[in-house]
Amino acid sequence: MLDAKDVVKIFNHGTINEKTALRGVSLHLKEGEFVSVIGGNGAGKSTLLSAIAGVYGVDSGNISIDDRDVTRLPEHRRAKYIGRVFQDPMMGTAANMEIEENLALAARRGQLRGLKWGVTASERAEYRDKLRRLDLGLENRLTSKVGLLSGGQRQALTLLMATLRKPKLLLLDEHTAALDPKTAAKVLELSEELIHENNLTTMMVTHNMRDAIAHGDRLIMMYDGKIIIDVEGETKRNLTAKQLLDKFEELSGSSEADGNLLLG
Repeated sequence: MLDAKDVVKIFNHGTINEKTALRGVSLHLKEGEFVSVIGGNGAGKSTLLSAIAGVYGVDSGNISIDDRDVTRLPEHRRAKYIGRVFQDPMMGTAANMEIEENLALAARRGQLRGLKWGVTASERAEYRDKLRRLDLGLENRLTSKVGLLSGGQRQALTLLMATLRKPKLLLLDEHTAALDPKTAAKVLELSEELIHENNLTTMMVTHNMRDAIAHGDRLIMMYDGKIIIDVEGETKRNLTAKQLLDKFEELSGSSEADGNLLLG
């Protein structure tokens, strides 16, 4: 489903601020696989997601989604394959538009748009059903402006929008980091439900080791632009946060993760 081969990304090439963010990263995700990606600040995890999404062009290597080489495609042309939820709840939605209008935009992504744009009664009923499962009362607020929602409500809505058309690949970029612990747990639970129900191929970046272990079928840890740990199945299920931290220190020769990775 996703193939990244020998991906290199260098920022500020040829200057005193040159930084190699990805050092020949190769990664394969099977269809329906849910992978959590963890690493400290500057490890390359968000850069990898952005390279896959087309936010950044890569210096070398190839990226394919569903057997389509997207390496040279700009971000807007990859959008039909990808659903994405960002760390900032203010991103991913249009604050001045109503909830139902935001959902309609997400549902019609990639379709030709004519003069008739209004939300139909059948669409409204569908959106109400989908919002009801969030258990946030949004099904009764379809005409409310999204800018009036709390951060947690807005992030849950963004997640629903990102999965509405069942993307080939779902990218969750620290999507609970800006939320309080109770709301973050709710959004993570909802994420897991939507991913498994729709069999979505997913990459979830997080700083929280316990979240990385608890969620997903596979865990990848990055350091200095490389993947240094890749575990799945029983090995992942039996892993503890301390074991993961110890393994990180063994493989990286560094203890710097203590300062920017959360044990949970």
